[in-house]
Amino acid sequence: MKRRTLLLAALFLGGFFLGMAVLRRGGAPVRLITDAAGPLWSGPSVARGAGLGQDELNNIEIYKRAHEATVNITSTVYRQNWFLEIYPSRESGSGFFIDTQGRILTNNHVVSGRAPEIMVTLFDGKKYRASVLYRDPSNDLALLKIEPRGAVKFLPLGDSDALQVGQKVLAIGNPFGLQGTLTTGIVSSLGRDIADETGRELQGMIQTDAAINPGNSGGPLLDSSGNVIGINTAIYGPGANIGIGFAMPINRAKTMIEDYQANRRYGRPRLGVDVIYVRGDLAEELGLPAEGGLLIQNVAPGSAAEAAGLRGARRTVIIANYQIGIGGDLIMAIDGKPVDQLDALSRALARKRPGDKVELTLFRNGKRVNVTVTLGEAPTL
Repeated sequence: MKRRTLLLAALFLGGFFLGMAVLRRGGAPVRLITDAAGPLWSGPSVARGAGLGQDELNNIEIYKRAHEATVNITSTVYRQNWFLEIYPSRESGSGFFIDTQGRILTNNHVVSGRAPEIMVTLFDGKKYRASVLYRDPSNDLALLKIEPRGAVKFLPLGDSDALQVGQKVLAIGNPFGLQGTLTTGIVSSLGRDIADETGRELQGMIQTDAAINPGNSGGPLLDSSGNVIGINTAIYGPGANIGIGFAMPINRAKTMIEDYQANRRYGRPRLGVDVIYVRGDLAEELGLPAEGGLLIQNVAPGSAAEAAGLRGARRTVIIANYQIGIGGDLIMAIDGKPVDQLDALSRALARKRPGDKVELTLFRNGKRVNVTVTLGEAPTL
């Protein structure tokens, strides 16, 4: 019995010293943690952050330049309820400076209503009362003005006509009142037509997966150079982001600003046609040129298109489970520029005003013809 006990003790001591030898491998002493008050982990004496990639550096640089030019906007509008009682209704959104004089672009719905009281809060917490200089309800745009007590930073306006699906975009705004929030994404699609809360159609919108939430409305959508290419306007879904947001192309705002500077009344031009985009095999199957274009489905009665003699579909066919109207004119070029995507018409009209002329190259009865149309004016809701 005594011999067995000595053997077990020898094995225990041998294992202990073997373990210590392994822990001391490399010559560095190792301290066993036995005190509960001692350190529970070890690491370098100086913490080092992970290296930043080029895309991260780009995000950081743009945010530093742009967030100080982005503002929070709250508007209080006094309304009547069913009992004819007056009560204040408050809206909030975002906007951004476009010059050093204190002019701000935002969405019209952020400051809509009769005689709203508009308050603008800058990134540093300074507050100013703002006035509305100009509105474009058809494109949900508004131009505001404050009287800044010092220099303000502003954002350069880019070119929304040059956008491509897949390019990077950044959105800055105040979602749910969280000031100075940055989200990133890509241009998911172009030329989307959506309806706003009043039922008014907003044409040729930029679709993006950059997170846009309530409170982002009116804020800038930026490209990777920090230029504003859109104004965040709407989201798809019941009040929160699900990866589908929409922005008004900045070139629409440029047109509004030009009208304001020229003291012109703003009106949205209207051709008065419903179209679908066809090309390639589908176009050839319909007896049309392979390069395709915008196939007119309907011509609105009393519209500029009807006055110019444009033709809509004569009958319908079913192709690949889609019902398509055929027999109408195919718009192949607008003002000499070939039609290459669905939003070609809305992009062309964005640079026009009611009463302007537009030249359409049509494919009709097997021939190409040019038709000049004097644009009408879209009704305001």
